[in-house]
Amino acid sequence: MKKLTKMIMTMAMVAVMGKAALAAAPADTLAEVKKKGVLVAGVKDSLPPFGYIDEKSRQIIGYDIDFINAIARKLGVKVELKPVTSASRMPQLQESHIDIIAATMTKNPDRAKQVDFSHTYFFTGQKFITKKGSVHSVKDLEGKRIGTAKGSTSEQNVKKAIPTASVLSFDDYPQAFLALQQGKVAGVTTDEAILAGILAKAPNKAQFEIPNVQISEEPYGLGMRKGDKNFVDFVNKTILEMEKSGEARKIFDKWFGPTTQFHLNRNFKITANN
Repeated sequence: MKKLTKMIMTMAMVAVMGKAALAAAPADTLAEVKKKGVLVAGVKDSLPPFGYIDEKSRQIIGYDIDFINAIARKLGVKVELKPVTSASRMPQLQESHIDIIAATMTKNPDRAKQVDFSHTYFFTGQKFITKKGSVHSVKDLEGKRIGTAKGSTSEQNVKKAIPTASVLSFDDYPQAFLALQQGKVAGVTTDEAILAGILAKAPNKAQFEIPNVQISEEPYGLGMRKGDKNFVDFVNKTILEMEKSGEARKIFDKWFGPTTQFHLNRNFKITANN
């Protein structure tokens, strides 16, 4: 009887381990998305112009969303957008709640251990929003309180760049900017393009500025599950084609060009080498 019980328990353990191995195996998202006819993307919904809710349509629009729409068109599928935060986007992907991350995510070695990235589809640098005239160099922020978003590379970078600063981490950047407006922090730090979007929407923007103080370079990648080679290859091929056709530049100009509030220069190209 004891032998039989032991054998049954062993078989059960093998079955559980087998299921775990299957669950850990890389998914073929490309095939799955084509089969279900929907690409589910994790995006920001309060971060203009990358991803935010349009006041008229009440739909999420932005730079990141235009890239997702282009990928979905190439696949011949519909798009479902799911709002994510900097802290939640990778867990949402790993738990298969979303198929791809398009949410201002900087490519770095630590993240690359957990997810696979596309080629760089946007490039910027980390700076600060501060009260106008209050900051001229990194030294002006030493020992001060600085706001940023939880789970972001901005959070890590500012701690390294200004060790004496007290970093206050919020769920997302608009909350950090509110803290700046309320005088709770001396500055808000993240990528310049994101800061420009926040400042452009602020009713009292004349009181603030983005001083020419940069602490890092930030290449953005679209995030996919680790080992999901077919999907990564498809996405990379699509965005390289978008660069070649001029579509990628048109999307940049639409959201950051001279007719917008941001007036950023496109100082990068999408290539297979980045």
